[in-house]
Amino acid sequence: MNLNRDMMKKIMGLIAFAILLYVGLQNTRMVSAALRYVAGLIAPFLIGGCLAFVLNVPMRFFEKNLFTGEKATKSKKLRQMKRICSLLLTLIVVFGMIAIVLFMVVPELYKSARAIGWEMTQAVARIPQLLDDTAALLPMFASVIESVRENFMNVDWREIGTMIRDFVQENNILGSTFNIATSVVSGVTNAIIGIVFAIYILLQKENLGRQFRRLFYAVFPEKHVDRFLQVCTLTCDSFNNFLSGQCLEAFILAAMFFVSMSLLNMPYALVVAVLIGVTALIPIFGAFIGCFVGVCLILIANPIQALWFLVLFFVLQQIEGNVIYPRVVGGSVGLPSIWVLVAVTLGASLGGVIGILFAIPVASVIYTLLREHVRRRVRERGIATHKIK
Repeated sequence: MNLNRDMMKKIMGLIAFAILLYVGLQNTRMVSAALRYVAGLIAPFLIGGCLAFVLNVPMRFFEKNLFTGEKATKSKKLRQMKRICSLLLTLIVVFGMIAIVLFMVVPELYKSARAIGWEMTQAVARIPQLLDDTAALLPMFASVIESVRENFMNVDWREIGTMIRDFVQENNILGSTFNIATSVVSGVTNAIIGIVFAIYILLQKENLGRQFRRLFYAVFPEKHVDRFLQVCTLTCDSFNNFLSGQCLEAFILAAMFFVSMSLLNMPYALVVAVLIGVTALIPIFGAFIGCFVGVCLILIANPIQALWFLVLFFVLQQIEGNVIYPRVVGGSVGLPSIWVLVAVTLGASLGGVIGILFAIPVASVIYTLLREHVRRRVRERGIATHKIK
């Protein structure tokens, strides 16, 4: 075998990779610490990139429908104004929707929490009388009930407070709280930096795309770069279609809940419908978060209707998960319904919520690439059409 320069480079690369892999496996703690450090450094930029990718979907809609005249495409100033106005409208719509949901849901949750606390206080005060009534109805257990009543009345609440204090001190709850607060501050800081970074990306997305294409063509073979860019375009289109289909599906689900709850005279119909619609942006399982909050809200107003709400939720969830979601979202990304369910199930098992969010677009890309490969191979092998129909 002739060892030319290219072959020697490949062999040396494989040897270097093997050495690095061996050293990494021998020092897993150091490698994991280094990876965590690097992840912490680039976290704001990853957040910004994800936000830019998501916000680009409504921004493209505004760009296509604003300043559509011929002058807008020729004038550089008008193109800049079009980009800025589209970005501002996108931020106003997205953050406005978040603010509306928070202002609708948070006050009701606060009222429900206060009502639950008041009910618990009243229940504790009514326990002695309840035990006396029970003893009158069941005289054969009167001695046992009286013993329970005495033990309840003789509870040393000060001793319980001391036990709680000792538990907090022994388990370093204050230190854990400080660590949690530090993590929250760090997360907020990363989010702010990420938002600013996303704005810069959206304002200069064409320039950034042009720079990356030049870099790839300058470093890698042209054939591989062409294929890579083709896959990137397919992935981008799949994610954009997925987000559009997911928003449409969430709107349909919210409308179904609002109409159903209004017809059944359930309280908080609009608040619960909006909350379920927002949480339904997480595929398949997101609406269960809205269901839990909805039960907490309705339970205070009417416990019986809370049970009926659970029944209604599971009925509509079955219709949405098995009929509407695969057709709406699967149709938007070009993925058959059966593979939508498979992708969501596997994504939830492998990556939790993040896996669910990325499962359908990734499955759509894999499905499209595999379909193209299979069709090309069938044509190359000259398989008769009637054999594959």
